[in-house]
Amino acid sequence: MSPSRDEEIVWPEDAVEVGLIVDAWGIKGALKVLTFSSDPQALFSSRRWYLRPAEERPSAATRIPALLRVTSAREHGDVIVATAQDIADRNAAEMLTGSRVFVSRASFPSVGKDEFYWVDLIGLEVVNRAGESLGKVADLMDSGAQTVLRAVTIADGAERPAVERLIPFVKAYVDDVDLGQRRIVVDWGLDY
Repeated sequence: MSPSRDEEIVWPEDAVEVGLIVDAWGIKGALKVLTFSSDPQALFSSRRWYLRPAEERPSAATRIPALLRVTSAREHGDVIVATAQDIADRNAAEMLTGSRVFVSRASFPSVGKDEFYWVDLIGLEVVNRAGESLGKVADLMDSGAQTVLRAVTIADGAERPAVERLIPFVKAYVDDVDLGQRRIVVDWGLDY
């Protein structure tokens, strides 16, 4: 991809990191991509993947295109195998190893009722039924059996240190998720 084409590329404001290019695949320029989700639909839903070079290879930034125009993507074991315009051979694909893959949040597939993308939950205020704040969602974890919210309060000096709470993100404990109000109501006590 020529530098003049890269300069014209405008990153979407809602770009979300969804994967990592881990290697080349085959001799015709295909890429092996490790997805950060058990369901790679975000990668499949977009034909425009935005790239950032690997953190440990800053000199590679001049060789990494800012945008890949994906022509095909499919699951292959525990990775995604993808092909893109302008990546014609294995050498070109190997140059992208370590690149971080982003897609526009707007291109994610719609979710069903009571389904949420983790990226949409991060930063939401978590309150219990009594209206007491349990913190904000810092991240989520997959325990195998269920997803767990990690809610963290902000420290208020030495008198009130930050508190971390791990709350199972299941119907038994989660009463309501209101993305518009940026709030999650849970059946959870301050002393749990």
